[in-house]
Parts: sequence; structure tokens; C-alpha cells
Amino acid sequence: MVRRTFLITGASKGIGRALSNRLADAGHEVVGVARGKDPGFPGTLVSIDLHDSKASGQALVDLAQRYSFDGVVNNVGLARLHPLGEIDLTDVDDMFRVNVHSAVQTVQAILPTLRAKGWGRIVNVTSLVTTGIPLRSGYAAAKAAVNSLTRTWAMELAETGITVNAVAPGPVETEMFRQNTPVASEAESHFLSKIPMRRLGKPEEIAAAIAFLLSDEAGFITGQTLFVDGGGSIGRTAL
Repeated sequence: MVRRTFLITGASKGIGRALSNRLADAGHEVVGVARGKDPGFPGTLVSIDLHDSKASGQALVDLAQRYSFDGVVNNVGLARLHPLGEIDLTDVDDMFRVNVHSAVQTVQAILPTLRAKGWGRIVNVTSLVTTGIPLRSGYAAAKAAVNSLTRTWAMELAETGITVNAVAPGPVETEMFRQNTPVASEAESHFLSKIPMRRLGKPEEIAAAIAFLLSDEAGFITGQTLFVDGGGSIGRTAL
């Protein structure tokens, strides 16, 4: 096995933490980005506030100079709920800043290294909500934008040895999901009614899919969005 170095945003919790554990257990070096601290993190955890595009942009460039990255997982996410008619544009701006700006910044920071190596993996974590889920206009728009970036970047980089793919989870048992969807709530029941498996995903299940797309074996896959959602996207048109 070739030991790789991967950058993961939103690495201290949920899917990001599960993925960090999986990659570290496989012998890879993990550099995580998060706002909080995690003394038990299985790698190097760097505190960067991705809400601040100017400060985070410079911090990511600095990281790219310190580490020889082989890939990035843009996992950080921000979701705020609004019904149509009550959408707060400040919240929309925040969601685009965290979900979209940070993906652009991380990729642009490490791209020169990936190009020089002639090998690289970019995985963007998006969401089932892009297929249409009530109250999530801003979040769905931001994640749909990241799906679009995935396809565009895959086309631009197809001959470089760098692949670009997205993983779109359905509802997963994470802190962010529970902030908007309490246990046994009407919102949870609504979500599960749309999932044929009738359960939430586990962070480790999403991490497994991401880890595959980071692998050498996934070298002929690019520009794809893989739904890991208990069947929730079946019969839906994905953006």
C-alpha cells in the first residue's frame, strides 16, 4: 500500500471523524481542519474557521506548503432551515461560504502539488437534499453547486491523473443532522419515510464510500456523484 496524505475539512465530528479514523487505520497521514479541538484526533488537526474566507484561504495555502497532499475531502457543511417566504439571505450567504467557498479554496491550494505528482483525489461531500427536501432551499442550492463543481473540475482535470467525485449522503446520525432533526421528531419521521431502508446512515458507512473514491482502485471513476442514502435517491432526478 502506498501511504498517502489527505486533507479533510470538518474532520473532528461525524463523517469527517469517521473518515479520519478509517484512513489513519489504513496507514495514511491525515490532516484535519475544524474549528474545535479534538485531543484524540488520529492525525494533525488544524483550527481554521472556514466561515472566514479571507483568513481560511491563507491558512490553507500555508498548509499546502507544509504538507505534500495527495488529495482532499471537502466534508465541512453548514445547514440552516427556512420555509420559502422566510429565507434569510445572510444565512444563504453563510451556507455558500462554508459549503462552496471552502471547497474551491482547498482544491486551489493543493492543486499545484497534485498536478506535479500526476496523481490526486478530490472528493466533495454533498447531500441527498439536492433532489428536493422541504425547508432546505439554501443548503440544497449550495450542495447542488458543489455537485456542479465536481463535474466541471473532473472535466478540467481528466487527463492529469486527478479524479474528482462527490459522495451524497442521505440522513446520517451526526451532530449536524440532529441539530435540525431531533430524535423521534416529526422531522425525523418525515426523513425516514423517504428512505426505503427506514433508518439513518452511520458515519462509518459514508466514510467507507469516500475512502474507496480516494483509493488507487478508483482511478477510472471521475465526475460522479455517489448517493449513499439507503435508497433515498431512487427514482429522483439528481442535480
